[in-house]
Amino acid sequence: MPTHLILGGARSGKSAFAEQLASASGLPVTYIATAQVYDAEFESRVEHHKIRRPAHWKTIEQSFNLAEVLQAHAKAKTYVIVDCLTLWLAQCICPDCDRPETLDWQQERNQLLEVLPKLEGNVLLVSNEVGMGIVPLGEINRQFQDEQGRLNQAVAELANKVSFIAAGLPLTLKG
Repeated sequence: MPTHLILGGARSGKSAFAEQLASASGLPVTYIATAQVYDAEFESRVEHHKIRRPAHWKTIEQSFNLAEVLQAHAKAKTYVIVDCLTLWLAQCICPDCDRPETLDWQQERNQLLEVLPKLEGNVLLVSNEVGMGIVPLGEINRQFQDEQGRLNQAVAELANKVSFIAAGLPLTLKG
C-alpha cells in the first residue's frame, strides 16, 4: 500500500499536487473531503476544490470516522485522496464544531494510524504544516498546533512517501 503524505501551508498547492498525481495514474479515484462548511467564505474555498475535480471521481464527504471510510474505499488499483487531515483534526478537537458528543480525538487518531499500514491501493493524505510560524495565542489554538504536528509526524513515519509543497513546487522529504 503506497501511502503518500503531502504537506504544505495554506494555498501552497498541496491539494492540486495530490489531484495531479491521482489523475496521472489513470486509475479510479475516490476523494474524501473532510471539511464541514460553516460560512460563505469557506464555502467558496470548498467550491474551488470541487470545480477542479474531474466529474467521474467519486466524492465522499466524511468529517469523522476517517479510518472506517478509508477501509471501505482504499482498494487495489485505485487512488484515494484525503483532503485534508488538518480540517479533520480541527473538527475532532474543536469544542464548538458540529461533531458527535461521543467522539474521542485520541481514539480517532489511533484508529487512523492503525489502519494506514493495512490499506490497499494508493492513498494520498493532504495535511497542513502549521508549526512554522509563531506560537498561537489561546489554549485551543496551541492544542491544535501541537496535535497537528504530532499527527503529521506519526503519519509521516508510516507513509512510504512524504512531500512538502511550497509555491506549488514539491520537495521530497521521504521516499
